[in-house]
Amino acid sequence: MSKTPDAREPGGALSDKIGVKAARKLRARRDPTPGVWFGLGMMGLVGWSVAGPTLFGAALGLWLDHRYPGSRSWTLALLIAGLVVGCLSAWRWVAKEERAMRDDQEPDDD
Repeated sequence: MSKTPDAREPGGALSDKIGVKAARKLRARRDPTPGVWFGLGMMGLVGWSVAGPTLFGAALGLWLDHRYPGSRSWTLALLIAGLVVGCLSAWRWVAKEERAMRDDQEPDDD
């Protein structure tokens, strides 16, 4: 019959839990959790990654409409193209950051 580790024995479950929690606390002190300003900055970064290509597409479309007038609206087409490019870029960046955060976390030991 095999004996399972007991919390009262050396090297038991209690000491393992304490070791895991201590390591987690040390890692948290070394790499502090980002604050509110960091979150707001990230929201702004994601917003500008969408707004930048959208505005660039609209500006290029306006220039093309003035330079080469026609029946089609370059402004609308390039505005939508810029919006799509910006959204894809933001989505890719957010997914990459989420993956990095998930990799940094350890599985919870309940």
